[in-house]
Amino acid sequence: MFDAEKFVNAIVPKLKEEVKGRAIIACSGGVDSTTSAVLVAQAIGERLLAVYVDTGFMRKNETESVEQTMKALGLNYRIVHASNEFLDALKGVVDPEMKRKIIGEKFIRVFERVAREFGAEYLVQGTIAPDWIESGDGLRDTIKSHHNVGGLPKHMNLKLVEPLRDLYKDEVRKLAAYLKIPVHARQPFPGPGLAIRVLGEVTEKNLEIVRNACAIVEEEIEKAVQEGKMSKPWQYFAVLLPVKSVGVHGDVRSYGYTVAIRSVESIDAMSAEYSKIPHEILEKISIRITNEMKEVNRVVYDITHKPPATIEWE
Repeated sequence: MFDAEKFVNAIVPKLKEEVKGRAIIACSGGVDSTTSAVLVAQAIGERLLAVYVDTGFMRKNETESVEQTMKALGLNYRIVHASNEFLDALKGVVDPEMKRKIIGEKFIRVFERVAREFGAEYLVQGTIAPDWIESGDGLRDTIKSHHNVGGLPKHMNLKLVEPLRDLYKDEVRKLAAYLKIPVHARQPFPGPGLAIRVLGEVTEKNLEIVRNACAIVEEEIEKAVQEGKMSKPWQYFAVLLPVKSVGVHGDVRSYGYTVAIRSVESIDAMSAEYSKIPHEILEKISIRITNEMKEVNRVVYDITHKPPATIEWE
């Protein structure tokens, strides 16, 4: 049984010993990186700078929400707007492994730039056990390279610190709840963001479609949960597929995109089952997506477990 208090009492002194100078942390606002930031801040105080990078791959109002969280936690933080850099780096890229590795390296280069300005020698990351397990090594197959593992460049000028490396998602959530971190119940959001929910090339247009679709999925599911129509899934989102099909808008032929809805139940992210969402909720989501985004004329629901699928599509 995981004991959050025991973990904190052990890791904070260890971090004081490990991190001798200034450090920066890649803080996405998710439970893993935010919990890591709070732990390291307890150990070294203002010598930690939490860096949130707006890659342009964020959900609706994500940046504003993360800033409010970092303020509420009293973290020393900085927001870096780098959407043009990330979009340019992904031009023409469709392979999901390549996307993750490019995004991972771009993150590091941005952090190195900020680290030089701040005088930091250490990079803290919210890496947890499923990240490095799925990223593979000489003994394990690579399921998908997590941007904070497989995307790390071979040569970087910062020493890596990963306080949550041996924990699983359910343990991190218990730890976050113990530390009174408000995002402890927030659904997971991948580090590469919406870039891996756009299957195929990432463009501003495709990002806007999947951003709006994800917002609709979240709004309708969370509304249904509040109304007692269903329990809250572990993770729920939309994916833009790189296929078009014939449809009808009004009395006019359309040739539009397909959006897939994905919702799963899990404990530790190592395995998952698809959520049995009531059909009336799925219908509301489908109607909203196709009404509000004329580029989309087909919505499908993913009923695949993990394994054989992964939670994200890329």
